[in-house]
Amino acid sequence: MTRPEESDPIVVEVVRSGFVESVHRGRVAITGPDGDLLASVGAEFAPMYPRSSSKPLQAVGMLRAGLDLDASPEKAALLALVCASHSGEPIHVDGVRAILAGVGLDESALQTPPDWPLDDVAREAVIRSGGAKAPISMNCSGKHAGMLATTVAMGGDVATYRDPDSKTQLAILRTIDDLAHEQAGQLAVDGCGAPLFAISLYGLARAFGSLAAAADGEERQVADAIRAHPEYTSGTTRDELALHRAIPGLVGKAGAEAVYAVGLPDGRGVALKITDGNPRARAVLMAAVLQRLGYDHRTLDEQVSAPVLGHGERVGEIRPVAEALTALG
Repeated sequence: MTRPEESDPIVVEVVRSGFVESVHRGRVAITGPDGDLLASVGAEFAPMYPRSSSKPLQAVGMLRAGLDLDASPEKAALLALVCASHSGEPIHVDGVRAILAGVGLDESALQTPPDWPLDDVAREAVIRSGGAKAPISMNCSGKHAGMLATTVAMGGDVATYRDPDSKTQLAILRTIDDLAHEQAGQLAVDGCGAPLFAISLYGLARAFGSLAAAADGEERQVADAIRAHPEYTSGTTRDELALHRAIPGLVGKAGAEAVYAVGLPDGRGVALKITDGNPRARAVLMAAVLQRLGYDHRTLDEQVSAPVLGHGERVGEIRPVAEALTALG
């Protein structure tokens, strides 16, 4: 019996000095404004863990459950941070503290594992100052702060906010089911310790399309927050930030194991996963897909071909395999 990942075609190749050194298989799903599947490659209906790509959907669930982050510029930035896999820069750490302080908590309530900031400069600053790994520096601390604030709003026990059966986590799960139009399953523990559920890549694309096209409600609030403050959802030097700035109206979020989802302002959704989980192929494939959908921007030209270095100089590239993407248009 063929496993789903075995049907994923080779979508990205690594070329060194004219020789194909490595390849990456992957899957892509593109949905239309009505949620129907427009095009795909690979096992788009197979269950997979969206990892941090689910954070904007989780944020919608938190708002529906009572998270009090309104559309004012300051609170919109904090809502974008709830959706983040942030870089641990000062704006992120200060923002997490602000979310917690707003409900009478401090960083000691966070149950994220201690970690260094993802950003090189921020990490070096912590080390040089004699600091150590900390829960607030962990890239998911914005999401956890949002979960804690939601738990307070619902009158729950902050000590058990990660419990899959808590009011907060059940509200989030119901929202993911609603936005993806399928029942999430395969309960797991994410890297940050929060509950994680599997959905299909198709469901993830459909959810992001509806998020980006939302005219009102919590979905529109989350989409507008990410659009206005994409540096809070990733970081000031990240490829996700560059993509948000290149394509007006886009709402996107990457996740671990090379998952990436974007919603386009016309209601189309795109979701992809690199089968082996290697993140070096993630942005390359997304740029190639968006170009096939008719988008033209210098940022896409830059991201669709990542450099392969030899002695510090470019000697090759990480590039999409055009033949594998012909089904996408």
